[in-house]
Parts: sequence; structure tokens; C-alpha cells
Amino acid sequence: MKKEKYNYAAAGVDIAASDKAVEKIKALARATFNDSVLSEIGSFGGFYRPDLSPYKQPVFISSADGVGTKLKLAFMSNRHDSVGEDLVNHCVNDILVHGAQPLFFLDYIGTGKLDPETIAEIVKGFSRGCKKAGMALLGGETAEMPDFYRPGEYDLAGFIVGIVEREKIINGAIIGAGDAIIGMASNGLHTNGYSLARKLVFEVAGMKFDDYVDDLGSSIGEALLLTHKSYLKAVSGLLEKFNIKGMAHITGGGIAGNLVRILPEGVQAVINKAAWEVPPLFRFLQELGSIEEADMFEAFNMGIGYVMVVPGDDAERVMQAVKTAGENPFLIGEIIAGEKAVRFEDQA
Repeated sequence: MKKEKYNYAAAGVDIAASDKAVEKIKALARATFNDSVLSEIGSFGGFYRPDLSPYKQPVFISSADGVGTKLKLAFMSNRHDSVGEDLVNHCVNDILVHGAQPLFFLDYIGTGKLDPETIAEIVKGFSRGCKKAGMALLGGETAEMPDFYRPGEYDLAGFIVGIVEREKIINGAIIGAGDAIIGMASNGLHTNGYSLARKLVFEVAGMKFDDYVDDLGSSIGEALLLTHKSYLKAVSGLLEKFNIKGMAHITGGGIAGNLVRILPEGVQAVINKAAWEVPPLFRFLQELGSIEEADMFEAFNMGIGYVMVVPGDDAERVMQAVKTAGENPFLIGEIIAGEKAVRFEDQA
């Protein structure tokens, strides 16, 4: 019996499409390069030589993350650049809480069938986010894996490296009773809670991406697809001026689940839920699912995307500095002595 001849294309992997995607990516990545980048896209590794002259004891801080099921909205709308920037900003915020300034970023894109135009749109978002953060998009990996993903779908992961002076690392260890908790407004769900949000909107309510919601002033899809905010610009300007004792990026687990990660033993964070007005999007989702308030605060950021702990005497000055930097801050709570925990109160 004559055997049929096979090659990689017969297995569903398109090398030509991969090469075309790489060519599109190169220009987008180069737009983020600076004098510290010593390699080109396409090398086995990315070369980065940081300027260490301003540092006595430099410490590199890294983090890795994904976008989660928010990607489903990109598939629905065929809009792919915003999720790339989502990923960059999420990673930036994660190392920012330790006082680190971003140096470079690497990405991973996995897909069932590689579409160069879609890949280019995703990387456009990576590039835009990296340029805003002043860091290099140093490289990454695009993997085509037939039958592993549904048609038209993909997954993203990002890896970031930043730098901070050792003595200036922020980890919450010096947080104490009497400190104030300042929250900075989010602009939406950022990149968390989308499994629940999508179920409520598209399954329970039977809505479509383009359905307009008066209370939101936009379609439901537009509201859910808003780009995860970066707090780098606002926070960087505070680090040399104020005693920032601890910071938390409010992601999965909400305010309580993330703030508790930076509390030392012997102190408790008390959050006043009446200190800010929860944005309409969260109330809209809550009504769709008749969700208990506690469950909402566990699944979503509820309008607070980033938290700082500062000495109580500095709170007003820090708040003013945050406003000057263009962010919307709220004095949302205080630190008291007690068992390590985060609890909520309503103090209208």
C-alpha cells in the first residue's frame, strides 16, 4: 500500500504564516527598544544590559500573569489590541507595588491556527503598553498548536522584569496602627471577574456585545473591554516624596484578598465601603445575578484598582499628589491593631 506523504502543514502548522507574523511583530517590538536592548526579535534569547549606575544594591523584581477569560470578549468583538495592553499593565502594576520600575517585557501567545493579522493586533497592544511604561518589548513566543484551542481563540501570558534599590523595596513590613489606606479608582473590571461577568451578561441576561446600557453610557461589550489601567505614572511620582509603607494591586480576590497579602502580623485593615461610590457597571452586574454584596467584593475590584498604605499624617498630602497626577483617590480605610485580616464597615 502506498503511504501518503505528510509534512508540518498537513498537521495544521503553517510555517509561512508564522514567518509573516514574526515580520509584523519585529517593527512593533523595535518601537519599544532603548539603548539597553542588545538583541533583535528572532534570537533564541533577548539581551538587555541595564544601566546600574544609579543603584547601590539593585534588585530585579519579576512577575508573570495572564488576561484570563476577558479574552473571550476579544474573540466576540474581533478586537485584539486592547487585551495586549491589558496584560502589560497588569504585570506593570504587579511589580510596581514593590517600588520597581519596569525594564523589559516578554510575551507568550498560544493559538490553534496562527493568523498573522490577529497576532499583529495583539502585539500592537503589547507595544503600546510597553512604550507607555518606558520599557522594552524584548521578545516572546508564538506557538501554533492545532486542535489545542477552539477556532479563532488564543491564550496570552506575560513576563516582566523591573528594578528597585534594595533599601527602597516596599513589602508592607513596616505597616502599623494609625496608617491610612488610600484607594485609586479603577476604570472597570480590569482583568478579573470575567468568568462571572460573562455568565451574567451573555447567559443569564442573554445580551449581545453591542447592546447599549443607559446607565453605563456605552454598550455592555465596550464597558467590559475597557483596558486595565496602569498606575505607574501616578505612583512613580510619589515614591521619592512620601513614605509609602505598602501597596496592593487589586486583582483576583478583590480588595480583601489582595490587601491582606501585604499586612504584617498584629495589624488589621478596616475598609469603609461608604468612602467611594461603586461604579454603575458593578451594580449592573450585581442586579443581573442578585449577588450578595460580600460576593461582589470577593469577585471584583468594585471600583478600587490600586491601594496604598501611608502614615495617617501624610494621607491628605498623598491624596492631593495623586489627584495632581491625574488619578482619582479615596481615603478608604485605616490600619488598627488586631489579628491580621481585612474587614469592611459602612461609615456613611
